[in-house]
Amino acid sequence: MRCTKKSRRFAFVASLRAALAALLLASCFPAAAAEGAPPAPAVPAPTPPATTAPSFWDPNHTPEKPDLSGLRQIRFLTEDDYPPFNFLLADGQVAGFNVDLARAICLELDIACTIQRRQWDLLIPALNDNSGDAIIASLAINDDTRKQVDFSGPYMLTPGRFVMQSDTTLKSASPTALADRPIAVVAGSRHEAFLKAFYPRSTLVALETPALARNALKNGRVQALFGDAISLSYWLNGAEAAGCCVFRDGPFTDQKYFGEGVGIAVKKGNAPLRHALDYALFRLAQRGVFAELYLKYFPVGPF
Repeated sequence: MRCTKKSRRFAFVASLRAALAALLLASCFPAAAAEGAPPAPAVPAPTPPATTAPSFWDPNHTPEKPDLSGLRQIRFLTEDDYPPFNFLLADGQVAGFNVDLARAICLELDIACTIQRRQWDLLIPALNDNSGDAIIASLAINDDTRKQVDFSGPYMLTPGRFVMQSDTTLKSASPTALADRPIAVVAGSRHEAFLKAFYPRSTLVALETPALARNALKNGRVQALFGDAISLSYWLNGAEAAGCCVFRDGPFTDQKYFGEGVGIAVKKGNAPLRHALDYALFRLAQRGVFAELYLKYFPVGPF
């Protein structure tokens, strides 16, 4: 789906920085690998279920409440095929973590809001032609996206991880173990770019949507799936997966491929709305609302 740090962006708390440092070390490739052959990533210990929500805001920095007099409503844009962030209910309504977070932001700011659904590749064009005011669709913060939009501070990280069938005989997801093996991945995604760079000997099965990639693994069409760890953790513990599959190796957090996390995107230059969103996100974290939403949708940690 989906790095300069500016002073207006909220800093990660010290505990999160330490956790990220550990993750980065776990996902880095050894420098002593043979020239021309991508080395295998280290295999981390299994991750226990999440019991607390991560924090992306410095509790020692309280932003001032911005002037909201010119802000009448927020027209949020999202998409519907990235569970648990965005998905469709049986009645056709869009739901998910991003949708609930958008509503919580509007309540915090005491501002009316609407939530419009768009195809993924139409989100930024819709923002830039003024069809909406803010994109809340787990859009990754990276050099490419910052050229097109401005972002709030990050409200989530999106590492990559491999998933395999539970009865696989493969003990590792290293480039060597997966050489000449089919790996499902979403076409055009940062995960596909990562595989092309570090798994050149694998056979990439690029599919249009995450759902098609998950089905390819569950049905045995491929031997591994590489994708977003957060949505995959949600799937693995749901009825759809039915215990078919497990995480293998990772997580991978290289900012070059996975960005600095995800943020709410606004049209470039729309500083008043960006400041309002940052203030609302901080207040939701401070009051425990963000933690409640996180644990509702992510009962099992993706790390």
